[in-house]
Amino acid sequence: MKMNITGKNMEITDALRDVTYKKMGKLDKYFDKDVLADVTFSVEKNRQIIEVTIDLPGTILRAEEYTDDMYVSIDRAVDVLERQIRKYKTKLQKRYQNTDTIRFENIQPLPQEQEKEEKPKIVKTKRFFMKPMHEEEALLQMELLGHNFFMFMNAETDEVNVVYKRKDGNYGLIEPEF
Repeated sequence: MKMNITGKNMEITDALRDVTYKKMGKLDKYFDKDVLADVTFSVEKNRQIIEVTIDLPGTILRAEEYTDDMYVSIDRAVDVLERQIRKYKTKLQKRYQNTDTIRFENIQPLPQEQEKEEKPKIVKTKRFFMKPMHEEEALLQMELLGHNFFMFMNAETDEVNVVYKRKDGNYGLIEPEF
């Protein structure tokens, strides 16, 4: 697995880079050597944050962890990614049955008691009229409703967009790409 390591508001030391390669190296057994992992380190106040994104064809694996120690954050992110791979092994196997992107023989199934947990299901369906609006109006609507995301019809593009509140207090916009 190849890694692209970057830092926001911080400099990546050689020791941090080495530990990242070593810890993330545990995931090498699951992927082909050409798979790219984007690793971003950042510091906000006392939070040491790591974001890892592994972009597979048609699927994205992502983990974001933060603690007051960057090395603990790295361990937690690797654990989250490993859990995702193990949990969704069968779904991924169906999707990637004719490719060499993921090495399924190295993925151990989850213990039986975890597999017996109730699978998530849709418990509520909501329908609402979407009038065209600008991003600022969508943000206002989201805040008025007290939600952390809001789906709307973008007045400029006539496409369905989603605005959401990020953990850092800022906002994000999701736009479709065809």
